[in-house]
Amino acid sequence: MEDLSYKKKNVYEEADDATMGRIEAFAQKYKDFLSYAKTERDAVKLSVAMAERAGYKPFRFGDTLAVGDKRYYNNRGKSLFLFTVGGEDIARTGVRILAAHIDSPRLDIRPVPLYERAGGAFFKTHYYGGLKKYQWTAVPLALHGVVSLSDGTVRDVIVGEDENDPVFYISDLLPHLAQKQSERKLAVGIEGEELNLWVGGMPEQKGEKEGQEKKEKDRVKARVLRLLNQKYGIREEDFLTAELTAVPALKPRDVGFDGAYIAAYGHDDKVCAFPALMAQLEYEGKDTTMTVLADKEEIGSEGVTGMQCAVFTDLLAEICAARGANERAVRAASACLSADVTSAYDPTFADAFEKNNAAVCSCGVALMKYTGARGKSGSSDAGGEFMGRIAARLNAAGVIWQTSELGKVDLGGGGTVAKYIASKNIDTVDVGTPVISMHSPYELISKGDLYQTYFAFRVFFR
Repeated sequence: MEDLSYKKKNVYEEADDATMGRIEAFAQKYKDFLSYAKTERDAVKLSVAMAERAGYKPFRFGDTLAVGDKRYYNNRGKSLFLFTVGGEDIARTGVRILAAHIDSPRLDIRPVPLYERAGGAFFKTHYYGGLKKYQWTAVPLALHGVVSLSDGTVRDVIVGEDENDPVFYISDLLPHLAQKQSERKLAVGIEGEELNLWVGGMPEQKGEKEGQEKKEKDRVKARVLRLLNQKYGIREEDFLTAELTAVPALKPRDVGFDGAYIAAYGHDDKVCAFPALMAQLEYEGKDTTMTVLADKEEIGSEGVTGMQCAVFTDLLAEICAARGANERAVRAASACLSADVTSAYDPTFADAFEKNNAAVCSCGVALMKYTGARGKSGSSDAGGEFMGRIAARLNAAGVIWQTSELGKVDLGGGGTVAKYIASKNIDTVDVGTPVISMHSPYELISKGDLYQTYFAFRVFFR
């Protein structure tokens, strides 16, 4: 029976001292990346800097490509494509593609956000992606983004990450007065219109602006505007075109007495994006490879920076043209790992999972043949032959992996970028790290699973 039965392996049980050292070293690099790359803009900036240090050069449509080139295409500062031009017969070998996303659920600041009430100044927010709204109250928040000023200047804004910065805050109702709130269903325990950011509380005082008489109304708002104008040159009208977002002002931290886990904001999907980026930057083989760090996955991969944008196939066409290859033949020969997370089995909420088909923390990277909802709606549903080829390659290299479904059949559901790539006639399967408390302000992953994700991506390229 032992020879015939299947049993998940535990990464930590299988690891020797040398492997444990590699797990810890990679986890530290990941935490350093995640401390900075909280938004897609942050992730692109840091990834471009890392790529340039690794010898990658920027690409513009129309540039000449040659065998051996390492190039990147920065798509509007919010998505990134990195690729190598291989010397093999690309129509036969295709392109090996890793596709992750770098956006995460968050709170976007509205176009007309600032108002004053009861001696406080507030920003109105609009939540982005699927999140539990009540989880975003009573936690420290930071502001990230850009503001385009009327003179055409674009100012970067990051407030709340430095220890000396102020943070921002969304209030909740104290339990002593929450009898009516407690009668709400959990999904509406906090309404979207109640996600208001506390941003100021000191009124503008007389004499702070020479020659200007102070009005009694909105003096706190006036002070906030003055401070923003002094630091960033912002006027209230500039919020109309600004792109600002509130994210948790929390650093990645080890979890548990043994430090087996990492808690952080943005594991979904940077826990796959960072290993994919590292696998790409370290690749020195002869094949053509591409790593995609996409935007807008959390809202359907829409827009000019989402995976549905034609820029993906446009770049493939440029590579094919440079190699004198038929683009349709290259896509048919290509393979992609859609590098996205899955839910990890949580014994506290066991009823949500079908345990035999759920990913378990520290049991390795997870392969998901299909995602979607209920009857696999919205899934690309990878073919068994392709699944078998990937599994064989991982097994041969000693990667510890498992399979996963996203909850019970009639309860679960979720999507990735896989179906958009598969629709281009490219074999695609979801491969990623299991996550606890997905889409919350502070998610949890296993360091062992993080390392096996990186290992799997390197093997896929190799």
